[in-house]
Order: sequence, then C-alpha cells, then structure tokens
Amino acid sequence: MRLLTHTVTPQEAGLPVRTLLRRQLRISGSFLAKLKWRPGAITLNGIPVIVSTRTEAGDVLAADVSDLPGENPHIRPVAYPLDILWEDEDLLLLNKPAGIAIHPSALTEETVTVAGAVCHYLRTDSFHCVNRLDRGTTGVMAVAKTGYIHRLCMESLHTDSFLREYRGICLGTPQPSSGAIDLPISRDPGSLLRRTVDPMGLPARTLYETLLPGELSLLQLLPQTGRTHQLRLHLSAVGHPLAGDWLYGTEAPTLIPRPALHSYRLRLLHPVTRRWLDVTAPLPEDMRRLLPPDCDPA
Repeated sequence: MRLLTHTVTPQEAGLPVRTLLRRQLRISGSFLAKLKWRPGAITLNGIPVIVSTRTEAGDVLAADVSDLPGENPHIRPVAYPLDILWEDEDLLLLNKPAGIAIHPSALTEETVTVAGAVCHYLRTDSFHCVNRLDRGTTGVMAVAKTGYIHRLCMESLHTDSFLREYRGICLGTPQPSSGAIDLPISRDPGSLLRRTVDPMGLPARTLYETLLPGELSLLQLLPQTGRTHQLRLHLSAVGHPLAGDWLYGTEAPTLIPRPALHSYRLRLLHPVTRRWLDVTAPLPEDMRRLLPPDCDPA
C-alpha cells in the first residue's frame, strides 16, 4: 500500500478534503474521481470521509494511491535479475542490459522483458515505465511503482526536472564538434519500425558534444524531446550513425551487435520528496571495447 498523508495547517482550516487532495497531494481530477469510490481510500484522522468534508487545523488527511490489481493482465512476471541503482517506495531506477525489450512485443515472442522482471520483483501486475529505452539500448531507466507516481513523473519529463544524458559512439567525428540537431521526426510509411526526418513531423531536438573524436567518436547526447529512435535517427541524418546501428546505419556484429547507445545519467526531482536524485550507470563493456584503453568515458 502507498499511503500519502498531509497535516492540515491553520491557513488551510475549513478547506474541503477535495481541495487538499488536489492541491497538496497533487491528485488529478480523473484519479480522484476513481479514488473517492474505493472503500477507505480517503481518510481524515483515520476515519473514511467523503471529499466534501471540511477540515480543521491539525487534521491528518490520508489517501491510498496504490494501484488496483489486474491493471496489466498481459504482463507475465518472470524471475530475471535486475541491476537496481536506486530504490524507494515510489521509484525504481534500473541499469537496463542490452537485448531485452521493455514491454512484450506484438511482432516477436518475448520470454523476458523488463516489465515482467519488475512485476516479479515487486510482486505486482502493474508496470509504469517513465523513460523507455530501445531493446538494444543500455543504462539508466526509471520505473514508477504506481500509476499516481507515473503521472507525476510524466509531467516533468522533458523539463529541467527530468534530465537524461546518454553516451553514444558514432562513426566519424561530427562537425562542428558540439551543437544541436533540430530535425522533425515522423513514422516511415514504408516500415513498421523506422522513423524518418520529415518537415511535417513532430519537433525533435538533440544537443551533442564530442568527448573523444576519432574514427569512432564518443559523444555526450542530451535529448530535449523524446521521439522514438530520436538519437539514432538524428546522428544518422547528419552523417554519423551510431556504431552497430542496423536500422539507421550499418550492421556490424563483429564490432558491436547493437547500436552503441547508453543511458548514462538520470537527474530528476523526486515527485513526492522534492529532492534531487542523480544516478549514473557505467559504460557497458561492449562499448568500452570500442574506445582506447586509457579513455575515461565519463
């Protein structure tokens, strides 16, 4: 159970429960419409109340924002080890390995998914991914433990309260060595998977900086938007696809069997505690092998 509480201040005395749930606990109108029908989900001093109840100073308002069972019946829990970088009662920050999809795919039969592994670990059937990573992408990803936390995280995604930093290894050295790529993206009408640069597509912006130039260059990548395949497509579009990118560049299994892309750092403002979290995941071995031995990938 995830129980949120708030102690009514003298300034808030007289306000209805509904107002405090929306204002102080940041419960959305749509969620509140469901929550108020759950028996015992909203209490005042431990006693179930209706949302129109008036409060007094010192009252303790509580709301159970847990997920209800059966919200994701298609997810099959599976015992698979998770590399947990940080965890509390609201968030799970993972270091995702390569080769594992986030969700079950309609195109392939997935035995192991991040969703299934998380559901097994949390003993739940609910899965709320905040920053989705491609199957071949490694590194830091955030999972919310409830739909309530997921909504708060998604409100901060692509803002200064949720910063994502990637490492990529591309072919050649971009010129200039740092800058911004502003190219709109849409679906490729001839493919189920590919995206394409399209003047009529959705805006997409990527900041980049070359950390180590060469035939294979190490880049810092900062997506300012979150389009599918954005980093891969943007680098390909400027003539420097990621090493191993079979979809937007050239497949190179002897070099690296996947696109050389890693979610290196996640810095976010915790949606409940309002404290900053700053978590990094080290560059995986298959990408480190592409760099000089004395290179510092950070």
